[in-house]
Amino acid sequence: MKDSFIIREIQVSDNETVRHIIRKVLEDLNVPKTGSAYADASLDDMTAAYSADRTVYYVVEENGILKGGAGIAPLDNYEGNVCELQKMYFLKELRGKGAGRKLITKCLEKAKAWGYEGCYLETMPFMTAAQNMYKSMGFSLLDKPMGDTGHNACPVWMYKDLSL
Repeated sequence: MKDSFIIREIQVSDNETVRHIIRKVLEDLNVPKTGSAYADASLDDMTAAYSADRTVYYVVEENGILKGGAGIAPLDNYEGNVCELQKMYFLKELRGKGAGRKLITKCLEKAKAWGYEGCYLETMPFMTAAQNMYKSMGFSLLDKPMGDTGHNACPVWMYKDLSL
């Protein structure tokens, strides 16, 4: 059966919808507005934020409607060749359909093509379904954060070695 969703790079016309999706998901999950992606200035212009070298943000459309996305970028305030899986949020109606696994795979393939040696992510303790998916894709839990993303409200840190 053919997927009802497509994954593509973000476009300027997607900026407002992506900002709305990220903030809606965070509100629905009662994630703090400070210390999380909710307050990131990059939400105001995601295409600009992900236009730098070795960065990309993908959106997921289901039946022509934007329902989520994720990106990769160099890990902030970290000395090393590590990217961060960033701003991976899906509206409830897209979850559980395989889009997350496909999107992460696409992000990790791009990270490897760009020569990143590892991929880091941060998440919330109650996002256990996401954590289980990350673990099934080779991410391991860390005891402390890498770099300094400014997301101090996200106390679960994970890492995947991309050189394997």
